[in-house]
Amino acid sequence: MACSGKIASWKLLIVFLLASNSQHDDFYYADAKPQVPCFFIFGDSMADNGNNNNLNTTIKVKYLPYGIDFPEGVTGRFTNGRTPMDFLAEFMGFDHYIPPFATASGPEILEGVNYASGGAGIRNETGQFSGDRMSMDRQLENHKTTVSRIIKMLGNRELAMEYLSKCIYAVAIGSNDYFNNYFIPVIYPTHAQFTTSQYATVLNQQFSQQLKTLHKYGARKVAVYGQDMPRCTIFKQSICAFNTASCLAYITDAITLFNDGLKPMVAGLSHSLPDANFIFINLIGITTSIFNSQGFNKDINFPCCQVTDAGNIIPLNCKRDGYVCSNRSRYAFFDAVHPTEATYELQTRRTYRAESPTDSYPFDIEHLAKL
Repeated sequence: MACSGKIASWKLLIVFLLASNSQHDDFYYADAKPQVPCFFIFGDSMADNGNNNNLNTTIKVKYLPYGIDFPEGVTGRFTNGRTPMDFLAEFMGFDHYIPPFATASGPEILEGVNYASGGAGIRNETGQFSGDRMSMDRQLENHKTTVSRIIKMLGNRELAMEYLSKCIYAVAIGSNDYFNNYFIPVIYPTHAQFTTSQYATVLNQQFSQQLKTLHKYGARKVAVYGQDMPRCTIFKQSICAFNTASCLAYITDAITLFNDGLKPMVAGLSHSLPDANFIFINLIGITTSIFNSQGFNKDINFPCCQVTDAGNIIPLNCKRDGYVCSNRSRYAFFDAVHPTEATYELQTRRTYRAESPTDSYPFDIEHLAKL
């Protein structure tokens, strides 16, 4: 088929998708069309599905035991199986996972691109000690490239902007700005430059500008994830080695200040930007509720795999070909930071369809997709 024929075929598909407004009651759909035409993902290692594989960085995991339970095997995902964004794609009716920017090409970008990069942060210097990574600003530059390609495919900017306005955009970033920046004062100067309150304000202001840039590139349905707290014992002990004895309370207070700024921020963006719908995902609330549930029987204190520092200042990653537990569904964390697929599924069910009024604001991703 000639190139023009392929593009014409995709245009017909786009028209069909834009006209589709089907309602679904279940998470999984047999032979169903996606609820939205495309899904774009921004973030860090929670969402990275291979963007770091070819970068000069210690923060990459294209080796076993990572991917041990993923159908495609080792891909660069920082867990044993699916990530939250993989589950979210499933829940929204996609029959495939969104490809990483590093490999996405051709017409497949019309269904979305994953820009997430392990170690990335809102601030450009975040994670630099561990090597290369794609900060939020770089991810936005990459998205700008994708948008330009989509404009060429669809023929004009107006049609492209209409198309992109129907898509879901998930943004889960910011934890590295604390754990791979602010909370490591022996490496980064931010701790000396800002109080916790000042740092939260600076981060929120920069993040707000980045989300405005995303809106400029056509985003209208945006889910902004709040930050969770360190829970795995090894990671907490490692972080506290660089801080005071009361560091866990200090860390909790600092991250709470950042999270507290997100809800009014998304409300302000929705109010001030044309046709914008930004929502806040209360990840810490969701995770705390899940872990406190009487039915939750997973070990939340220790990782499933044998961890190593692998050149990082804090032990995070699974040791290459090291020990890995056989009963992975019984563990909350795969390595010292990243949850197992089993935990991610529980979290994502509630980010997609809220079970509590506090799970998301002003509504959940399922509602956002239907707008």
